[in-house]
Amino acid sequence: MDNKDSEAEIHPLKTEDVKAQENHENSVERRIVSKQPSQLSRLSRWRTAAFFISLFLCLIIVFAFSFIIPCPERPVSERTWFRNYDNAVAYQFLAIEDVNEDKVQDVIFAFKASNGSGSFNASCLDEGLPSPCAFLAAVSGTNGRVLWERPAAEEVEWLECGIQELGGAEALGCLVVGKPMSLTAVDLRTGEVQWRQSGDFGANYTVLTPVSVIPDVDSDGVQDLIIFIATGDKIKTFIHSGKNGKQIGSAGSLNVDGKARYIRLNLDSSSYFLFYTENSLYAYSLKDLYSAATGMEIKLPSLEQDPQWEKNIDSTTRRLSLLSFGDVHYLAKIPGHSRENILVVNSEMATLINAQNLQTVWTLNVSRVLSEPLLGYYKPDVLGVVLESEIGPNRKKVMIVESGSGAVQWDLKLNSRAESPGPATLSTADHRSAFLIWGEYQVPGNETRSRAPLQKLYLFHPSYTNVLLELRNSTDQVIAFSAALFERSRHACYVLLRGPQPSEEPGSVSLMKRKLKEDVSESRVVWLSQVAVDSEQYVRDRLYRMRFHSR
Repeated sequence: MDNKDSEAEIHPLKTEDVKAQENHENSVERRIVSKQPSQLSRLSRWRTAAFFISLFLCLIIVFAFSFIIPCPERPVSERTWFRNYDNAVAYQFLAIEDVNEDKVQDVIFAFKASNGSGSFNASCLDEGLPSPCAFLAAVSGTNGRVLWERPAAEEVEWLECGIQELGGAEALGCLVVGKPMSLTAVDLRTGEVQWRQSGDFGANYTVLTPVSVIPDVDSDGVQDLIIFIATGDKIKTFIHSGKNGKQIGSAGSLNVDGKARYIRLNLDSSSYFLFYTENSLYAYSLKDLYSAATGMEIKLPSLEQDPQWEKNIDSTTRRLSLLSFGDVHYLAKIPGHSRENILVVNSEMATLINAQNLQTVWTLNVSRVLSEPLLGYYKPDVLGVVLESEIGPNRKKVMIVESGSGAVQWDLKLNSRAESPGPATLSTADHRSAFLIWGEYQVPGNETRSRAPLQKLYLFHPSYTNVLLELRNSTDQVIAFSAALFERSRHACYVLLRGPQPSEEPGSVSLMKRKLKEDVSESRVVWLSQVAVDSEQYVRDRLYRMRFHSR
């Protein structure tokens, strides 16, 4: 204090300047402090306004989507519907596709009558066909309403739907192979005829089915069709434009030793057609068939030949030298790790052939297979093959065989009619399959052989290896049967087409779609062994809650 006083006495002006400076700094600090609350309050008001504006906009958006902008209506599918036709006969074809693009699968089938159902004023004369004629019809999968009907041919020999760009249309198409020989392309969405072509192949001919779609060979931007006509021991090859149905080139000719059938096998960069008779197996590449039909060479990536296969094919007869199977009943394509393999089924055994090196993978003793091999999953993500073989008069054995090893995973013996439909599978969410099987189960030791077997539909799922669910007991003649998920990963249904066939007198034709869960809830539980693990109602409830998956 003494120092300060002495300093003030010595420098009085300096002291005054310091005081003035301190007073100025204090006033500035007071002004800054006074401004800070005002700025904070102004910022707080802006934040409050921004919050309420955002909240108001959110409420407007919620209100718009809830009440103003309509949500897309999801079609409500009926659990069961019927479509009946009087004085008609039905063909053994069922196709399941989304016709009206409502994300629900629809049903396409063929019947023969003088007139349609009455929903459409369509008659045979409208298409220049004699009456009665074959109609092609599309029925809604939601409620059974007829979407369209179209007279297609005098008789239907084959029907194939889901072909892309047929007739140059953006929608999928259906190809009708008629008799007398005709090809008709129909727009799947509208039922309109895109094109129709006729041909004359004589009296005794057979169309080998299915008709195959091949890459565009006439450079019109649309995939083309290859058709095989069997006459005696010869097979004629025809290539038709997918855009207008006109024939490309002339007919080629293949020599076989008997009644033939075929499958198409896709390899890495080539495509082969395997024709099989009772005694032989023939292999032709798509390049060979194109050259035989047109007399020209063409270079496309998918028209190459496989060197390994060509080494094992006789250049003169086109027989596969490594595969000497007699009495071949079926050939089937089985997906492998890198390419499709071949399942050869004859009267005594089933043999899986590696398509890469044509070596045998496994063999299984199985006699007189009754239906085409079917794919399904007994174990999660492990592909299996369903085989039905005859084991006696009106008796069959159903086997699920692992495709990789040939091991039998499950088998069942049933009474069966000669005209009994084949099995079907549906993929479930646990990466396995639900198996639908026709026949009549009887407890071993209590079999009754004096009467004709009943026609019952059973459901089997690998989660209960000793349980069958009896879904339906049908006394009518089932012409065609199919099962599918009518919506993606849900709405599992089966479809039945019943009534007289073309070789019989006309009568009542019935098309029915039935939701699988409706039958499961009312089903009868059949125990395959004496040990009942759970109660019958628990089994029904668990399988009723089973979820499905679109692979």
